[in-house]
Amino acid sequence: MPPPGVEPVRQPFSGTFRRYGSANASGQFEEDHFILYINKRNSTKMSGLIGKKIGMTSVYSAEGKNIPCTVIEAGPCVVTQIRTVEKDSYEAVQIAYDDKSEKHTTGSLLGHFKKAGTTPKRKMAEFKDMPEVNLGDTLTVDMFSEEDWVDVTGISKGKGFQGVVKRHGFGGVGGQTHGQHNRQRKPGSLGASSYPSRVFPGKRLPGRMGGEQVKVLNLKVLKIIPENNLILVKGSIPGAKGAYLTIEK
Repeated sequence: MPPPGVEPVRQPFSGTFRRYGSANASGQFEEDHFILYINKRNSTKMSGLIGKKIGMTSVYSAEGKNIPCTVIEAGPCVVTQIRTVEKDSYEAVQIAYDDKSEKHTTGSLLGHFKKAGTTPKRKMAEFKDMPEVNLGDTLTVDMFSEEDWVDVTGISKGKGFQGVVKRHGFGGVGGQTHGQHNRQRKPGSLGASSYPSRVFPGKRLPGRMGGEQVKVLNLKVLKIIPENNLILVKGSIPGAKGAYLTIEK
């Protein structure tokens, strides 16, 4: 049942249902999760921007709570191409972000940006189901508003080659599992003997960690600072400071 004061949506749902969060002890969904569910159902268009992670800070809510948040420089982005079904077999809008010198831009990309009437950019991305825009239009943080819910995609920090304790959360020191008892942080027995005489795919072993695309769902927009193209979202997002991000509304 919905929280007090929230009107449930009674229109038929079309599309893919995604469950966010979990129920509380009484079996009811938390208020934030329920509101997100309504917003996702009612939204017919998905819009987004390319941005850059500035860093983390914290803000105080009206109730006096200290809320950790991430500062993102979102846009301004320029529409550099409009994909159509007739020409590209699908519909999407390509936008570009962050100025780049012509000296370090290939000739083909120089022509591509010239068609849109803009300077070369470092980062490009495509968004499907965007609202109607024209080639060369500039998109800013004004498309977002406080209390919106966004999904942020970025590249996580690279950790290099890591062992099973850090990479997969094995017990390590003090544990005597996986057939090991005196080798502390080693993976231990792999479980393969004369049969099947091989290691099954997907076995948790040491290897390169991080540096992967990660998408964080259901982040609440706390504040918009349009004069500086900044957006503050609740919680943490993947990537180092200065890393490129895509923010979907």
